[in-house]
Amino acid sequence: MTTLFNLTRTTVRATTLLSILLIGAVILLAGCGQEETGGGNKSGSSAAKDGSKDTAASSATKDGSKDTAASSATKEDGKGASGAAEKEDGSGTAAAAAPAGGEPEVLELKYQGWTGSVTIAELAENLGYLAPIKLKWIGNTISGPQDIQAAATGDVDFGGAFNGAVVKLVASNAPITPVVSYYGTNDKRWNGFFVLEDSPIKTAKDLIGKKVGMNTLGAHGEIVLKNWLQKEGLTKNEIKDVTLVALPPVNLEQSLRGGQIDVAVIGDIVKDKALERGGIRSLASDYDLFGAFNAGTYVIRKEFIKENPNTTRKFVEGVAKAIEWLKETPVEESRALFEKIINERGRKEDASAVKYFKSSGVAGKGGLISDQDFQIWIDWLENEGQLEKGKLKPSEFYTNEFNPFFEKK
Repeated sequence: MTTLFNLTRTTVRATTLLSILLIGAVILLAGCGQEETGGGNKSGSSAAKDGSKDTAASSATKDGSKDTAASSATKEDGKGASGAAEKEDGSGTAAAAAPAGGEPEVLELKYQGWTGSVTIAELAENLGYLAPIKLKWIGNTISGPQDIQAAATGDVDFGGAFNGAVVKLVASNAPITPVVSYYGTNDKRWNGFFVLEDSPIKTAKDLIGKKVGMNTLGAHGEIVLKNWLQKEGLTKNEIKDVTLVALPPVNLEQSLRGGQIDVAVIGDIVKDKALERGGIRSLASDYDLFGAFNAGTYVIRKEFIKENPNTTRKFVEGVAKAIEWLKETPVEESRALFEKIINERGRKEDASAVKYFKSSGVAGKGGLISDQDFQIWIDWLENEGQLEKGKLKPSEFYTNEFNPFFEKK
C-alpha cells in the first residue's frame, strides 16, 4: 500500500512538472508570435488591417494635433532625428535605415497631384516600378511649398518642391529629408518671364511698379526672378516695388493676355502651349541664368523613413527608374502614355497640354542629388538675409542612400 502511494505521488509530481513545462513553452511561443506581429504592424501604415482608410492626420501626434515643423527637428550639430551624425557623402541619416531587398512595410502612399499633368511618381506607378506599393491621390496642389509642408505634417507621405523652398523648410527645422530629384531645367524644359509681344517692358528695370504673376510665392518663380533682377542691377528697394501675384498655373497665360498682370512666370508644357498661340515673348529664363540644373526634390518625413525604410527605398527606386525611362523613351510614346493616364484616372481634367512635354529636365542619373542642387539657393538666401550664414550644409540634410544609382565613395 505504501509502495503504491509513493508510486502515485511520484507520478503526480512528474505529471505536474510536465504540465508546467508545457505551459511555459506555450507562453514562450505566444510571446514570440506577438513580437513578430507588432514589428510588422508599422505605425506609418496607410491602411489599417480592417481595410479602413487613414485620415489626413495619420502622422499626427497622439493628442490629434498635427506635428509642428520642429517636432522631429534636425539638430544644429548636424544630427538627424535618429541622433546619428550625417555623412559627408550626402547619404544622410537614413543611410543605416535598412539593408536593400526587404519587403515594403507600407503598401499605400498618400500624395497630391497636379491638374492636367502626370507627376514622375504617378508615372513610376503606371510603369510598375513601385509595385507592390500603390499611390493614394488625396487631391491636387498648385504649390510646391504647400506640398512639402503637407509632407512635413504627415498629411501626405511624400511631397515635392523647388530646392530653394526645400532649403527654407529644412532651415525651419522641419522633420523632412530630400530623397530624390524629380524635375529640373535644361534647354528643353525651362521657366521664363513672359510679357505680351507689344509690351513696353524690355528690361529688368521696366518691372519696377509692375505686377508679376507666378504659381506660388517663395518658390522657383520668385527666387529665380529676384535673382535675375538682382543680377540686372536692381537695388533691394527697387525689387520690393515689383509686385508678385500668386495665380493657378492654368490662369497665368489668360491673366497676362487679359492685362491683369504685366509679366507671367511660366514654364514647361504651360509655356510651350502659350508660345504656340503666339503674341508673347520671354525677357529671360532660369536656363539663361543657371544653365541645366536639378530644380526640385521629393521629400519624406524622417520618422516615416526610420519606420519604413524598405518602402522608402522602393519609392525612390521607382522614381529613379521612371526618370531614366523618360530619357530613353521616344517623346511621342511618353506623351501618349501621359494622356492615357490622365484620361483613365477620371479626374475631369484637360489632357491637351501633355502633347507639349519634352523632358523632365532632371540632370544626372536617376535623380541623384548633389550638394550644388541646394548650395546655390543657400548662398542666395544667406545673401538676402533670409538664412543665417553657415546654418545649413547640404550633405547634412539630404540622402542618396535609397537611390539604386548611388555609388558610395
